[in-house]
Amino acid sequence: MKNILLITFIGLIIFTSCQQIIPAKTIENLKAGFKGETTASAKYAAFAQKATEEGNANIAKLFMAASKAESIHAANHKKVLDGLNEKMEAFTPEFKVKSTAENLQVAIDGETYESTTMYPQFLADAKAEKVEKATKSFNWALDTEKKHQQFYTNSLQALTAHAENTLPFEFAVCPVCGNTYDKATMIEKCAFCQTGKEKFFLI
Repeated sequence: MKNILLITFIGLIIFTSCQQIIPAKTIENLKAGFKGETTASAKYAAFAQKATEEGNANIAKLFMAASKAESIHAANHKKVLDGLNEKMEAFTPEFKVKSTAENLQVAIDGETYESTTMYPQFLADAKAEKVEKATKSFNWALDTEKKHQQFYTNSLQALTAHAENTLPFEFAVCPVCGNTYDKATMIEKCAFCQTGKEKFFLI
């Protein structure tokens, strides 16, 4: 009888130790991040079309490059969710398209929020719950959003000053992490994930 109780007790300890604690907060954040990045990708694609209609070709290119980057971030977040056996609920992105100047300000506000508030909190949660793949995905998105924010700020300033011809006219996007470069300043390997520039998307 004692042996049976001992075996049962040991088995219970082993079972409990093998159970993984569900990183609930990180899962919630990954889903929010996926929705946000998917929406941003669709929104920036629409903003690119509006910029083209208004004759702002360089700004349209930036929006297209950012749209591609955001789709990569969304895919990265979803991949981590898949690894955690979590599924995304279907949703429809919602946004408004206004003038290019207004769209740039919306983009600046969005990227500023993501880089100063949203992703720093997501990272803190992922580190606390020890979800390394989520930490990597959030870091890549955070670092890229900082660059997008600066690109958008420069573009709005140039548009206001009627100096759009001073803006980059071609961009490169890393297919692994979404890092976005002015093609003129592209380097041999992505500064975030070390992917070779020969694999970059040129936009």
